[in-house]
Amino acid sequence: MPESLLNNQVERTAEGHFVKGQSGNPAGKPPGCRNHATRIAETLLEGEVAALTRKAVALALDGDVGAMRLCFDRIIAPRRGRHVQLDLPPITKVADIADAMAAITAAVAAGSITPDEAVGVAKVVDTLVRAIETGDFDRRLKLLEAGDAADQ
Repeated sequence: MPESLLNNQVERTAEGHFVKGQSGNPAGKPPGCRNHATRIAETLLEGEVAALTRKAVALALDGDVGAMRLCFDRIIAPRRGRHVQLDLPPITKVADIADAMAAITAAVAAGSITPDEAVGVAKVVDTLVRAIETGDFDRRLKLLEAGDAADQ
């Protein structure tokens, strides 16, 4: 370890800038460090968490929509993307995209996947089609270049 780091000094260039790749605070924040507002909130809530939780649940059970939302947001994590099982026809050429998109649309219509999930799958299909187009373009360009080279 460079001596400058041992003395809590950071290396700088002749212009006084930090050396590229060198942190301006090599020690970083101490482990477990929380900001001032978090510490104040923890102090205020100390010993009251159980009572507040019971109150929020009671309000939710009485029909308070805000309390219900609060309880559900804490009990059930927000929904993230899930694994989508979808049988798509093989896509080996650009013309195959129509069949793939028809399968995605049918899955949405049947309720197998959500419209948001369909958008994600369609993006993957679109990326594959672009890759096929790029490969096809490259192949055709090489054939043209080879033909030009043979003509000369």
